[in-house]
Amino acid sequence: MTLGEVRAAYIAFFKERGHTVLPSAPIIPEGDATTLFTSSGMQPLVPYLMGKEHPEGVRLVNAQTCFRAGDVEEVGDNRHTTFFEMLGNWSLGDYFKHEQLPWVYEFLTKELGLPKDQLHFSCFAGHDTLGIGKDTEAADIWRSLGVSDDHIHFYDAKKNWWSRAGTPEEMPAGEIGGTDSEIFFDFGTPHDPAFGPTCHPNCDCGRFIEIGNSVFIQYIKNADGSFGELPKKNVDFGGGLERMVAATRGDVDMFRIDVFDAPRALLEARSGVAYGADANTTRVFRIILDHIRSATFMIAAGVVPGNREQGYVLRRLIRRAIREADTLGIKDAVLADAAASFTEVYGDAYPFVHAAAGKIAEELTKEEQKFRKTLVQGLKELEKMGDAIDAFTLLTTYGFPIELTEEIARERGIMLSMDAVRAQIEAHKAGSRAGAEQKFAGGLADHSEQTVAYHTAHHLLLKALQLVLGSEVHQRGSNITAERLRIDFSYGAKVTPEQLAEVERIVNEKIDEGLPVVRTVLPRAEAEQLGAEHEFGATYPDTVSVYSVGELGSAFSLEFCGGPHVENTRVLGEGGKRFKILKEEASSAGVRRIKAVLQ
Repeated sequence: MTLGEVRAAYIAFFKERGHTVLPSAPIIPEGDATTLFTSSGMQPLVPYLMGKEHPEGVRLVNAQTCFRAGDVEEVGDNRHTTFFEMLGNWSLGDYFKHEQLPWVYEFLTKELGLPKDQLHFSCFAGHDTLGIGKDTEAADIWRSLGVSDDHIHFYDAKKNWWSRAGTPEEMPAGEIGGTDSEIFFDFGTPHDPAFGPTCHPNCDCGRFIEIGNSVFIQYIKNADGSFGELPKKNVDFGGGLERMVAATRGDVDMFRIDVFDAPRALLEARSGVAYGADANTTRVFRIILDHIRSATFMIAAGVVPGNREQGYVLRRLIRRAIREADTLGIKDAVLADAAASFTEVYGDAYPFVHAAAGKIAEELTKEEQKFRKTLVQGLKELEKMGDAIDAFTLLTTYGFPIELTEEIARERGIMLSMDAVRAQIEAHKAGSRAGAEQKFAGGLADHSEQTVAYHTAHHLLLKALQLVLGSEVHQRGSNITAERLRIDFSYGAKVTPEQLAEVERIVNEKIDEGLPVVRTVLPRAEAEQLGAEHEFGATYPDTVSVYSVGELGSAFSLEFCGGPHVENTRVLGEGGKRFKILKEEASSAGVRRIKAVLQ
């Protein structure tokens, strides 16, 4: 089956069963400064899974475009992609396991015609210390559908438990979660003993590929660490569209599904090399195909190559694709032509991609030309280095590929310690990942004493900015570490030195006053009536947590926030520390950025 056929069949199947069809949410989250990309089908629906009523009802279905920057380095094998579509269906307090599991089984075996003997299912093995038992209910449902015991597998919370925070132990009080049941397709490829002596569905050798997962959100973590049942149980199903298509073909290589046919043929024609000629060539083809498809959707969503945020990720993908194309011997511009194939094949399902075809071609061509100039500059810098070649600097400063550095050095008879260079690069990536992960943690790098102190200072700073610059100032992003705080806020002009000085004065005044910092849980409507500041574009459950600097009824600052914070603002001034603004600058159109410290 084609990708379009599987997508349409899935939507029709659940529509017939009373589900309202939702459009795909934008791949760039709207009004959400906490994450760069939409990375799953459930991400836009979190508020509704937490209790908010959805305007379209309690049964929902869609195909969601997703991007996962964390998978960039994984691309090159037979199954990982950065961009993908997630098929999803949801029950918001309506049906549960006895409806969900038979439906998804029927869809896979009857609508898609997948062989039953190639499907395997995993269930939660239980967590005795937390009082959450083995999910025999899900296993019994699979058995009732004709699944044999040797195709039902039990795993612990690391594999078969879902919450936004991770395993049950990692969940904070008030967090929701539940068990899940994953579906794997057995492609029958030989097991690679490098991944263990025996193969099983969660083995990483590539024989088994997960194609779907039903999450049963039925628990909430109590303050004492125990778990209680939610009044309304939810179902969240996510299925990888491309993986399902590969399963219908019985081909373990996702890059042979129909959407890759035309661009793959183009690369073969331009390079004179056949896809699958050898393992390295296959890897290179996959990286180029994946990155161009991702770039196509990102540019269609309004992203342009740059040095920050989504633009940085896009530029990285484009340049990586160019470097890999070079290894195939493709020296002429090829990205825009390959992207044109994607704008055509996705045009019916996502008209905005087809409509942006001209812009996509323009940005890819421009970036390809710019990067080839970068390569020329890198060669000049390398020549200046003489025998003291610094591969890490060439890569991070000039974007010059370390593979080329290694080859040029070898030609000169210079042997570089590439292991050391790669170790530097991995450390650099780890720092970048840590920065990205902060976006999923409310902007906090960690919960150390100093970071928590800066979090409270951040609340004081936002309120001070509103007092000095006007009530139209609102937070548009944040990044808080143990070294400093950063806030992005809406304001259309440069903040004057006099205004910054007044902001500093107000913050330090409130530190000196020793105001209590109080957490209160109350109805959302009441918090809004009190004027609590909340994140632009974010949606919240009916009951929310707010932090006030000062007592609730007469607070200096009041914000929707999950914490953590210091107990009193006096803590921020301990040891004679004062609040100081280091820098004020533009972040983007209509958004300013301030970095500040306590020292």
